[in-house]
Amino acid sequence: MTQQVSGPNYHTVDHTAVQTCGWTKNALRGEGTCYKQRFYGIRSHRCVQMTPVVRCNERCVFCWRDHAGHTYELDGVDWQSPEAVVEASIDLQRELLSGFGGNDDVPDERLEEALDPQHVAISLDGEPTLYPHLPELIEAYHDRGFTTFLVSNGTRPTVLEAAEPTQLYVSVDAPDRETYESVVRPREEAAWDALDESLDVLAAHDSRTTIRTTLVAGENMHDPAAYADLYRRAAPDFIEIKGYMHVGTSRDRLDRSAMPDHEEVVDFARSVQDHLPAYDVFREAPPSNVAMLSTDPETVVPELAE
Repeated sequence: MTQQVSGPNYHTVDHTAVQTCGWTKNALRGEGTCYKQRFYGIRSHRCVQMTPVVRCNERCVFCWRDHAGHTYELDGVDWQSPEAVVEASIDLQRELLSGFGGNDDVPDERLEEALDPQHVAISLDGEPTLYPHLPELIEAYHDRGFTTFLVSNGTRPTVLEAAEPTQLYVSVDAPDRETYESVVRPREEAAWDALDESLDVLAAHDSRTTIRTTLVAGENMHDPAAYADLYRRAAPDFIEIKGYMHVGTSRDRLDRSAMPDHEEVVDFARSVQDHLPAYDVFREAPPSNVAMLSTDPETVVPELAE
């Protein structure tokens, strides 16, 4: 397989891509960890951020990616096996972290742990459900002793139904179809209906489930009651409400004023919570500009924190 670099610290092998998360780097240097470590017990320095397919069927206005030439056409892709994708992601992670060797700020033991990752976030770029062997990929990671977080836009509900990650995320970035069309900008006519179906998939899913909403000031920060109705249908274990970050090529589409501050995110999350009395647990992580709602006060998952 031929390796190529498609951006700073962003490496690919065939259709598999890995990028070292900023929180992984911070955790290696002892400079803080991702909110997922605080909320769910994920050890940031042992987490691989990857995608099995750098293609997407949406063009979200808040996305950091460059949409120019970003296709979701799958014809002609030479799909690698799940086992090959797992191996490629681990090899790429180790290559990306190799530069930390000899860094006085990174203890040898911590780097050694990082080079033996235990967790994968399938969320880097594109829409992972476009990879035709996604359920088998998750199983292959589990066979290697990994825990898995799968983040999806919900446009392939049948794939989500078949996949069994440790934790399943679905993005809900609009309270209604009209806002969805303007903010998410799907490339498929039935995308909103597919997302609607995915809410029912979440409600019946055996995995731990999460809905994530990215708030963009002036675009989708309205009607918390309508968001609450969607969340209630999906009955997720967790609801993450995050503020848009003014980074990457999203800066060509949105002004910096579209980035809500943490107080605005918290206020919106509290407004949603007013309509969801069962979600009486509230957590927040200001450095990540995220608030989390849950029905379970034990938000750190013991088996993930080991």
